Amino acid sequence: MQKVKVGVIGVGYLGQFHAEKYAVMPGVELVGVVDTDAVRGGFIARKLNTQWFPEPSRLQGLVDAVSIVVPTALHHRVALPFLDRGVHVLLEKPITATLEEADELIALAGKKKAVFQIGHIERFNPAVGAIRPLLASPRYLTAERAAPFTVRCTDVNVVLDLMIHDLDIVTDLAGSEPDAVSAAGASVITREVDVAMARILFRNGCVADVTASRVSDEKKRILRVFDGESVYTGDYQSQKATVARKNGNEVPELRVADIPTERRDTLNDEITEFVRCVRTGSSPLVSGREGRRALALASLITDSIARGISGFVGVS
Repeated sequence: MQKVKVGVIGVGYLGQFHAEKYAVMPGVELVGVVDTDAVRGGFIARKLNTQWFPEPSRLQGLVDAVSIVVPTALHHRVALPFLDRGVHVLLEKPITATLEEADELIALAGKKKAVFQIGHIERFNPAVGAIRPLLASPRYLTAERAAPFTVRCTDVNVVLDLMIHDLDIVTDLAGSEPDAVSAAGASVITREVDVAMARILFRNGCVADVTASRVSDEKKRILRVFDGESVYTGDYQSQKATVARKNGNEVPELRVADIPTERRDTLNDEITEFVRCVRTGSSPLVSGREGRRALALASLITDSIARGISGFVGVS
C-alpha cells in the first residue's frame, strides 16, 4: 500500500499533536512540518525525524495532504493554494474568519475533488457517538463549555474559540437547520467576548441553550439532550454518557443508567478519518459545509452580542 504523504502547517500547542499522530500512523509518511518559528519548527522536526520548512509553499509538490493548524485569520490564505493544487486539507476549526472565505474554499475543494475536512473534534467524542443513535426526536438541548483563562486562542472570541464546538454538535443532533438565535455576552479579560450564551431555535421546533466561558474557575464540558421521556447526558471530558428515565413507581423519579462508551483518542480518530477519506475519496464526517454552518451560526451570535441585540434574530 502506497503511503499517504502529509505535512503539518503550524506546530504550536495543537499542531504538534497532529504531527505526532501522523508520525506513527501506519501507511502515512510525515514529509515535514512548517512553522514560522525556526526554533520550534526545528525542535518538532528533529523529535519526529522529519524536515522543518519555514513556509507552507515549500510543501507544494511533496505532499498528498496537509493539516493546517494556524491562527484563524490565516486559514483561508494558507489553505487556498493547497486546495487549488488538489491537495487534501484538514483545517482546524473555525473553518475561516469569514463566510466568504469559507465559500471560496468549499467551492475550490469541490472543483479540485480534494477532501476538505474541518477539525470539529467533538464529533469523534465517544459520549456524543453513544448518544446520537439513541435519539428519536430531541426537543431541547443544553451545552455548557467552560475553561480557565489561557493566552492561547485569544485572537478570536469565545464563540469561535469554544462555543463553536457545541454549535456544531447541537445542530447535528437537532437534525434541523437553525431558524433564529438570541445571544448575550461580555468581555472580561480580553478585548473579545470571553463569556457568551445563546438560545437557538431550529426549524423543526427543537431548542438549544448553549453557554461558553473562558474565564471560569473550573473546566466543564457537558451536553444534555431531552428526548421524549429520556434525558441523555454526555461529559466530553470523561467521555462518559448516561440516560435518565422516569421509573414506573407511584412516586415518579428519574432512574439513571450508564450508556456504554470506550475512551478514545479523539484527535487520532479525527486524523484517521481524514487519512481514510484521502485514500478512498469519500466525504469526511465534518466537511467544509458543516464547518461553514457552524461558522455562520457563530458569526450571527457574535454579531448579536456586538450590537446588543437580546431578542431573536432570524438566520438568513
